[in-house]
Amino acid sequence: MSLLPPTFAEGVFGQPLMAQFEAFLDEHRAALNDCLDGLSEEQARRSLVPSRTTLLGLVKHATFVEKVWFDEAVTCRSRAEIGIPATPDESFVLDDGDTIDSVRRAHREACESSRRATSSLGPDDVLHGNRRGPLPLRWVYLHMLRELAQHCGHADILREQILAA
Repeated sequence: MSLLPPTFAEGVFGQPLMAQFEAFLDEHRAALNDCLDGLSEEQARRSLVPSRTTLLGLVKHATFVEKVWFDEAVTCRSRAEIGIPATPDESFVLDDGDTIDSVRRAHREACESSRRATSSLGPDDVLHGNRRGPLPLRWVYLHMLRELAQHCGHADILREQILAA
């Protein structure tokens, strides 16, 4: 049972590339955020694997990823200036104050900020703030789609295990 709804790709077929990228990103962003639907706080924090990966941690990590690729890369601000962890692994760490509501809200706000940050950019515009060096926005969108798709798959499996328990 996949968290992803039937794709609405047909709705953007024939649209400009940026509209297609945004539609697919938004579909995956929503699916990851929705993985917490109907769960208790304990279920959302439940650890089922040796890594720090939990459903709540996945959504918190997705917030970090949005800020790395659409704040740090676009604005060239440091992670410290943005207020995010230095490493991806740290972004999965849950604080006592992290709740389903607070993490989902932060994720939605980060996604909206990402949309604003790229609204005037084109796919070939180069972002200079990533540690890899200058990258075209097209590459960043493709990387984000890959990352979000992987995490949606992780969330599908974790959620299935939690609900089956």
